[in-house]
Amino acid sequence: MATGQKLMRAIRVFEFGGPDVLKFQSDVAVPITKDHQVLIKVHACGVNPVDTYIRSGTYSRKPPLPYTPGSDVAGVIEAVGENVSAFKVGLAACQIARAYGLKVLGTAGTEEGKNIVLRNGAHEVFNHREVNYIDKIKKSVGEKGIDIIIEMLANVNLSNDLNLLSYGGRVIIVGSRGPIEINPRDTMAKETSIIGVALYSSTKEEFRQFAAALQAGMEVGWLKPVIGSQYPLEKAAQAHENIIHSSGATGKMILLVS
Repeated sequence: MATGQKLMRAIRVFEFGGPDVLKFQSDVAVPITKDHQVLIKVHACGVNPVDTYIRSGTYSRKPPLPYTPGSDVAGVIEAVGENVSAFKVGLAACQIARAYGLKVLGTAGTEEGKNIVLRNGAHEVFNHREVNYIDKIKKSVGEKGIDIIIEMLANVNLSNDLNLLSYGGRVIIVGSRGPIEINPRDTMAKETSIIGVALYSSTKEEFRQFAAALQAGMEVGWLKPVIGSQYPLEKAAQAHENIIHSSGATGKMILLVS
């Protein structure tokens, strides 16, 4: 390490495994910005289920070891590489859909969760822990069905999703924790589609479109982040445990860095 180089606190992973492989360190060298990079002084870092899959070594995309986990942060840009012209931010599907004039239906597992979804743009919210919640959704949307379903837990819900779609409807899979058996015939009569998405697969032009829409939302005021459980950086392992095994989310789980 060069003399005088700045140090920072960080979580480092030196081997794939359970939450215990998340190692808190207070003497990690601050990265030096390269031409196509942005250096951010992080104040908070989001915790997502995909972070646990990557950490365990079971995800299709494995970072070289050692690495610092996390894919979305909030902070202040301290340095920008010479060839950087734009940077990206995260999405809030419910708020965006409502702002663009769509009728929005949501699900949650608690009354608190339902209220949060309603406050953030949904016209109706259903409790997915109720045995007959699918019937309630069908009654609400009628024979037409649902045009787009953004699915966070496909290994549980995909089969039901296909039966809720409208003609030409789509299920957009952004989260899944394992396999599920479906009947392909459920896609045929209405010519529906199942589409998997991953933010890291987006093109530069798509990122520019995301940024423009989100910037507009923040300026006008309809895009507002919802913060849930908060943990100090030293409790990263507990956060990784809870993001998978907690009974339900009430907003974005974050690690507080500074």
